[in-house]
Parts: sequence; structure tokens; C-alpha cells
Amino acid sequence: MQETWSFLNSGSHDAATNMAIDEALLHFHSEGKIKPTIRFYQWNDPSLTVGHFQNVDKTIDFQGVKKHGCDFVRRLTGGSAVLHDDELTYSIIVKEDHPKIPRSVNKAYYVLSQGLLEGYRNLGIDADFAIPERELLRKRSAVCFEKPAIYEMIVDGKKISGNAQTRKNGVLLQHGSVPMSFDINMLFDLFKFPSERVKERQMMAFEKKAISINDITKKVHTYDMLAEAFLQGFQKSLNVKTEPLEFTEEQWKYIHYLAETKYRTKEWNLKLNKKARSV
Repeated sequence: MQETWSFLNSGSHDAATNMAIDEALLHFHSEGKIKPTIRFYQWNDPSLTVGHFQNVDKTIDFQGVKKHGCDFVRRLTGGSAVLHDDELTYSIIVKEDHPKIPRSVNKAYYVLSQGLLEGYRNLGIDADFAIPERELLRKRSAVCFEKPAIYEMIVDGKKISGNAQTRKNGVLLQHGSVPMSFDINMLFDLFKFPSERVKERQMMAFEKKAISINDITKKVHTYDMLAEAFLQGFQKSLNVKTEPLEFTEEQWKYIHYLAETKYRTKEWNLKLNKKARSV
């Protein structure tokens, strides 16, 4: 019998609320209050999210963040910084011991990323997984999309999506960015570089390492187009049906509480603090 998961198309919010919703979904699912959930969302303003353990003092140019009117937040998940702008963002929340979820982190990425692969195919894009496990890149970059990680999507060797994952309270949260287009000038204004020459050189190199849906297809896409394609992709790859999820008033109160007491605070966003509050 085909399993039924929840689907939440939460629309557009500020960065703190978006991260609070993801964490709240993890919390609600751990308590058995909601089913496994697929969520799609957008951002009110261009938003820079940084990885849970990323040192922002060394990597982020906050003058650039202010210049472009970007929102800023630290994620619950690890990895490098991501600029969320013209894109569909997804998250998947499911218990670690679910029969569909392997115990290995890499294998879990592989299973969940199959939905992305199917979504790209629905858009007529011949995507593939980035690299086999034996060829994992040793060096990491402060800028997500500069280097593909295992089981992320590429087209002609160029990265087209960025994903991150965490596991807490017996629940797996994976979320990621599916860009329709890039604003490369804004992106590189948000990071520190030793010199303008190095910055320009890395900008030129970036165009050889990453590509967006609009650039691949030579046409403009919308959020709704991507939502349809990728929801079908996840439904097919996971072999699930979905039903709409709506938050109760109490659940929204918890989300707003998380946003205000955690994701809008300097304590969470600016300090490299492994003991920072979490679920």
C-alpha cells in the first residue's frame, strides 16, 4: 500500500521564519504530531544562510550583505553558505528509522536526492549525481555551489543544486536550494576575499562550476513550475502520495517563538558556538 506523506507549500517568509519552520517540522514529527513531510518554500528577500558550524567572521562580508539588502541566518544543518534568491527551496523531514531511509548519511542523501533527479527530468534537464563516494573532494569551500558534494546534482559537470542534512531527536532533516537563476555579482559581494583580483578570478571560475535551470534550458521558469515538477519527482522516487499540511494556531506560536528566540538573535547567527540552542 502506498504511504501518504504531508506536503507543505509554505510560500515566502523571512529567513528566520523559514529556518524556524524547518526546525519546527522536525520537532513536530519527532513527537508524532505530523507525518513525514515534504516542504517547498521561498524567501521574502535574497537571503544568505550559513552552515551550523561555519565561521562567519572569516568568510562573510557583512557590508556586502547590507549593500544588497540581504537577510541573514544560520542554518540548523552544516555545510557552506548559500544565497537563496530566485529559487525553489525544499526540505524533507522523516524519522531516521523509516524503512525508506538508510542509516548511512551518504546513502540517505542518495535516496532523498532521487526526487531532485526526477524533478529535473520533469523539466527536461538531463541531470546526474555529482561524484561517486570514492572520489569525494577533500577540500571544502566557504561558498556553496563552488564544489559538488556526493549525491548532489550536476549537468555537464556543473553543480545545479545544494543540499544539507542533520539528524536530531531521531528525525532526519534534509533541505536544499534549486536555483532558477544566479546573481553572481551579489553572491560574491557577500564573501571576503584577499583581494579584488582573487574575487574576480573566482567569479570567472564559478561560471564553470555551477549553472542554473534557466541557463540550462534557455527559458525563464517560475516557482510554481518547479513546485509541480519536483513534487512529482519526490512522489515518484519515494513512492508516496501527499496530502496538504496546515499548521494549527499553537504550532504557529511555536514557530514564531523559535524565530524570535533563536533565528533572529546574534547569539545564534553570529557566534561559532557548538553549544548553541537547538531542538
